[in-house]
Amino acid sequence: MNKHIVILCTSKSTLYNAILHGKSCFGIPNKTSISTWFGSYATLASFTDFEASEGEEEDCCGSSSCIIQDKDLLRRSQIRNSPTGLHVLDLIDRGSLEANRALYNNLIKKCTHFGKVKEGRAVHSHIVHSQFKDDLVIHNTILNMYAKCGALDDARKLFDEMPSKDMVTWTALISGYSQNDRAEDALVLFPQMLHFGLQPNQFTLSSLLKASGARPNDKHGQQVHAFCLKYGYDSNVYVGSSLVDMYARFNLINEARVVFDGLVSKNEVSWNALIAGHARKGEGEHALSMFRAMQRADFKPTHFTYSSVFSVCASTGSLEQGKWIHAHVIKSGGKLVSFVGNTLLYMYAKSGSIEDAKKVFDRLVKQELVSWNSMLTGYAQHGLGKESVQWFEEMLRIGIEPNHVTFLSVLSACSHAGLLDEGLYYFELMKKHMIEPQVSHYVTIVDLLGRAGLLDRALKFIREMPIEPTAAVWKALLGACRMHKNMELGAYAAEHVFELDPYDSGPHVLLSNIYASAGRWGDVAKVRRMMKESGVKKEPACSWVEIENAVHLFVANDDAHPQREDIYRKWEEISGKIKEIGYVPDTSHVLLFVDQNEREVKLQYHSEKLALAFALLKTPPGSPIRIKKNIRVCGDCHSAIKFVSKLVDREIIVRDTNRFHHFHDGSCSCRDYW
Repeated sequence: MNKHIVILCTSKSTLYNAILHGKSCFGIPNKTSISTWFGSYATLASFTDFEASEGEEEDCCGSSSCIIQDKDLLRRSQIRNSPTGLHVLDLIDRGSLEANRALYNNLIKKCTHFGKVKEGRAVHSHIVHSQFKDDLVIHNTILNMYAKCGALDDARKLFDEMPSKDMVTWTALISGYSQNDRAEDALVLFPQMLHFGLQPNQFTLSSLLKASGARPNDKHGQQVHAFCLKYGYDSNVYVGSSLVDMYARFNLINEARVVFDGLVSKNEVSWNALIAGHARKGEGEHALSMFRAMQRADFKPTHFTYSSVFSVCASTGSLEQGKWIHAHVIKSGGKLVSFVGNTLLYMYAKSGSIEDAKKVFDRLVKQELVSWNSMLTGYAQHGLGKESVQWFEEMLRIGIEPNHVTFLSVLSACSHAGLLDEGLYYFELMKKHMIEPQVSHYVTIVDLLGRAGLLDRALKFIREMPIEPTAAVWKALLGACRMHKNMELGAYAAEHVFELDPYDSGPHVLLSNIYASAGRWGDVAKVRRMMKESGVKKEPACSWVEIENAVHLFVANDDAHPQREDIYRKWEEISGKIKEIGYVPDTSHVLLFVDQNEREVKLQYHSEKLALAFALLKTPPGSPIRIKKNIRVCGDCHSAIKFVSKLVDREIIVRDTNRFHHFHDGSCSCRDYW
């Protein structure tokens, strides 16, 4: 009878001793080749007697001597119609390999690491018919495998069938639910766990806090926080980091900061959670301040850190700070992988440098759909309609399947650039790609038709939409009516907007503009009275520029800036010069019933003009000027800045809520189609 010897090789020395004790039948040629043979020694090995009878089936290595290496634990079965599907399990069934807890645990952990649920189920089934069918440790390992691989139904079935459970069992299932966006299921388990007298550990509480952060409010999170205090885990770095993240997700930054400051030791996760919280809340300065503090505390920023701070720079248009952080990524040896590269690309595009965005795209480790969409959105916002269309066609050519964001971006680009036929074609193309248009796509088509002056066709499109028109749809039509001075249809569109979204000031202002352009001051007063009675307040217009990493904010007729006298003097000088080369103030943008001279005075000190004058004072000749505005740029300011760009021979880039305007040599990239 053939003898089988099974060795669990925990080290090279163990195997070496086995060889020295006369196990020459293991198929190792001789002592001189031992060092070479060790190069591929196995974690788990099965050796058959070297004197196996001739013709006996060989196990795995081309001879009757066999080694199962660690990397081969999940090898497929070599037997046709194998009941197990795995070679190792076949060896166990044939008696060539002894099954033990270490072997089964290693197999399950391999399945977990590589996400091999199918193989994991096979191992689980094998264990059920073994002496370890009721082993708690192995059950916990299997449960963890199912949970980590997202097979939560399998995990729950095993959980319910387990004859005994411990804290590890409950934590594994809670963590599985939490990591797979099933927050409610995770939170429901916790009181049941406590009912059985089990106390949570740091992993349980961290998972519960993650689940709490996904709920509509912080009620559950506060309750879990109380248990953290009760069991003494509130200052634990892992639990504390989860607490910071949970509070930050609910914009409770003060509470998050209290927990953060109370941590005895911090890690990258706790810093990232607070930085991301400030970023989400729109507190860019605080986020950047925390980023610098993190570095001073000798913590190395991670991909999550960079993603948050790039998002901040994108939202504020802080190009110089974004460049500085980009340089930090390069200096630290970081690669433009995954979401970090995409966020950096988005930052450059949103900050007005589409050229730098393209350079980042070309250097990405992997160009995903998100990367292509970000570039497409950037081209659309910069008014580069033809480039957007070319980009979209290139996506299709190389086989990248577009999604609803892709189509929204290319439709917006067509709308901003006046590419009517192309926009309508791509809207129909959505059907071919099995993408159902959303409200945002319908809004873009109304905008496309409206900008082209096809107001009746836009109205017909709205009435034939398969979904109920929203306020955004009617706002698009209202904006087109303002552009083409169609008072009757504008009033009709405004009525629908007021009914659907009565507290938005934008439509009221647009309708007021339409009436003012027609000289109907009584109707202007009526709209303003309506706003006052409804409690609707117009958002104050403001513009800002970034000079040497400092942001300077301006409002109309600003008298708060410490250099206001120099700024006013500079604009008066510029204003006089551009009038000499053809600039004529467009007083139709003054919504007050005053004489012509007073109208011109009202126009002269709009926020974007003051920001431009300050930038001309503080930046070197020839360098580009970048201005951001919180609402759409004023029509008269748009005209004035065109003349300024010709006068000073500089590129002036203005980002408003809708798009970028690149002014150069007396013209704008939007071709006055905005």
